[in-house]
Amino acid sequence: MDKVASLRAFVKVVESGSFAEAGRQLRLSRSAISKYIADLEESLGVQLLNRTTRHASPTENGQRYFERAVVILSEIEAADQAVSQAQSAPRGLLRVNAPMSFGTMRLGPVLAEFMEAYPELQLQIVLSDDLLDPVQDGFDVTLRIAELESSSLIARKIMPVARMICASPDYLARHGTPRHPQDLREHASLTYGFLLTGNQWKLTGKDGDHWIQPAWSLCVNNAEVLRDAAIKGRGLALLPEFIAADALRKGDLRTVLDDYSAPPLSLYAVYPPTRHLSVKVRLFIDFLVERFGREEGEARGHGEAGVNASLWGPADV
Repeated sequence: MDKVASLRAFVKVVESGSFAEAGRQLRLSRSAISKYIADLEESLGVQLLNRTTRHASPTENGQRYFERAVVILSEIEAADQAVSQAQSAPRGLLRVNAPMSFGTMRLGPVLAEFMEAYPELQLQIVLSDDLLDPVQDGFDVTLRIAELESSSLIARKIMPVARMICASPDYLARHGTPRHPQDLREHASLTYGFLLTGNQWKLTGKDGDHWIQPAWSLCVNNAEVLRDAAIKGRGLALLPEFIAADALRKGDLRTVLDDYSAPPLSLYAVYPPTRHLSVKVRLFIDFLVERFGREEGEARGHGEAGVNASLWGPADV
């Protein structure tokens, strides 16, 4: 029995919850994955997985074995990298998940620069506004613009994302310009659908914090749609600066309540915890920190923190 191959197959089945998905990610047939698991269980004399026709989950013994197997495979990868990285460029597949708007507006334009620096890497970028699970869906790196909470996943902050309230000149001419957060109750709002705060807007000024829940006419999980509706005069929208910037420059949108600020979000790179972060993942995250930090003129530190995989905050802004 190839013990390392069996461990890899077992770990992928647990992470993906499926023999077929594990086979797809490892580029093996479902029967080959089943054989590796069967050999592993036979050699150990215990059942590692509970199986149904569509799903596989670890038994109690399987969960303990999985936790140790992840560490073992990480050590093997680290040992391989230790002897090879000084003599060869990073290579292999790097799977990245990112929100749609950020992916098209900010990530896409800089990918060629990363590809030129590391030509032996294969990049697979999946843009989605769905709240995908980085472990279950097999991503090496997941980018999120969010308010993150604590969990076992690791998040590295790449840059802050400022937000402002915007409206079209036509809307403001017809409905007036709000001067205080309380005035928002008299206006139509265009809201983002997956904030941890729901449809409430928090604004902070010299007179303290204000929590406002304006009446909304549109709720959607993509801020480009909100921006376009705001440009058409359909209401006020709380937008990330990078989404609104071009429309503000052209005069299609104007900011309001400039004496008040919404809590900034941050762009994070999220990845599963391992004792040794793979070289290709580290290089990609370092590239994003340097590239977007340079663009934003940021000179702040970028720490690491745990995040909650089930409470991402906004999936896309």
